Amino acid sequence: MSLTRSRRRAVAPIAALATLLAVASCGRRPDVGPVVASVIGGAPALADRSRSALPTGDRVLTDALAEGLVRFDAAGQIEPGVAERWIVTDEGMSYIFRLRNARWPDGAAVRAGEVVALLRRQIAAASNNDLAPYLSAVSSIVEMTPEVIEIELSRPRPDLLKLFAQPELALIRARPAGGAGPFRRKEERGAALLLVPAVDPDRDPDEARPAPEDEVLLRGERAASAIVRFVERDSDLVVGGTIADWPMLQAANPAPANIRIDPAAGLFGLAVARRDGFLADAAHRAAVAQAIDRTDLATAISPEWVARDTVLPEQLDSALAPAVPLWATIPVEQRVAAARSVVARWRASNGVPRLGIALPGGPGGTLLWARIARDLYAIGIRPVRLAADDPAADLRLIDRVAPYDSARWYLAEACVACDATAAAAIEAARLADTLPLRAQTLATADAALANDVAFIPLGRPFRWSLVALRLRQWQPNTRAWHPLNRLRSDTN
Repeated sequence: MSLTRSRRRAVAPIAALATLLAVASCGRRPDVGPVVASVIGGAPALADRSRSALPTGDRVLTDALAEGLVRFDAAGQIEPGVAERWIVTDEGMSYIFRLRNARWPDGAAVRAGEVVALLRRQIAAASNNDLAPYLSAVSSIVEMTPEVIEIELSRPRPDLLKLFAQPELALIRARPAGGAGPFRRKEERGAALLLVPAVDPDRDPDEARPAPEDEVLLRGERAASAIVRFVERDSDLVVGGTIADWPMLQAANPAPANIRIDPAAGLFGLAVARRDGFLADAAHRAAVAQAIDRTDLATAISPEWVARDTVLPEQLDSALAPAVPLWATIPVEQRVAAARSVVARWRASNGVPRLGIALPGGPGGTLLWARIARDLYAIGIRPVRLAADDPAADLRLIDRVAPYDSARWYLAEACVACDATAAAAIEAARLADTLPLRAQTLATADAALANDVAFIPLGRPFRWSLVALRLRQWQPNTRAWHPLNRLRSDTN
């Protein structure tokens, strides 16, 4: 497909959206009634955490109806969940949690025995839970008393609580389905779910009961529908925005005060999915990496988007600063010329290299494709755009927010098809039994992955929301996570 046709495909949905929005609203939505929230994607569902990866809508609903031992607050920091307090002992090898007086949806008390069983199932080796591979240091989860559980580790993990705060580790009872989260499902209103605050069993009888403004009306819908609903002042919140739908938001032109962009930490770049043909050689992979003009790409997206040429965003728990590719200090023009020479040598014997690139749909995906394809054409490569899930892709976009702040997550997620040296170094970091040794092995793994050029970093994940001014507690954060019970300043 030509770049011209690609641009036309990008413009079409934007133009259609713009015709619906002749004048963007800049007025305030009154602070009355439930908070009306849209999450981009399908209808939210409460699914089995151990059997499937969670789309954004499911994560949002899960966090509202259930919670883990701990959870995230509005700033992305740890706060109590089912556990009211905890202590860390034995030099970080033991976490002891005391449960609060929590209740399941049917009114039954949450007890340690059931919590232990649920957690064991979620992190079991056979589980498909996305976080299970990062919890292999957990050696045991035991009930100490009906109100106390202990999690013992075989290797120290300072960021353990950030993992347990994720919706993937929320505690969900099968029958009746639900958890002990801040909300309860009340009723369906068309395509939306009305969520009401859960009754606190320790609430003072004289304390004021939750008001309608403490309720949330949650729906999942396409980005265009969610944006239109917000701009027409029929909703208070749109969450789950990514780069794929960003051009739609720009076309809608909502009030600038309502547009919020998170400083999300995570991976955004092209992972090498196949190491054959042109991409069998690390020098060829480096040519692709250095040909992409990240500054131009960031400018095309947003001045608030941060480009990146390293896998790690910062040192984190590695012993060294992020490994910087050799070409990163060379001016763009010289990088492109060097990459063109590498490709020319290949073409002399093998013809024009063809690379299939798997990207998300939507106008944002087309914007990415236009910039990346232009830069690859410029050095003599023929790029072909493929669907995000196409198994034939040579390069695949990874766009994920980090669940916790460890270099191991970045390296393991970036190593889709890295060489044996890099893979072994990442595994050694997982098995390191002291924090200093872990730091050293992470630095080794970072350098090995950079030398292998198995991942082409482009920037940080781009996450946006539309937020009504009535939601005074909403805060941007590196987790790009915004609990429904932490939106209004007087919501608990």
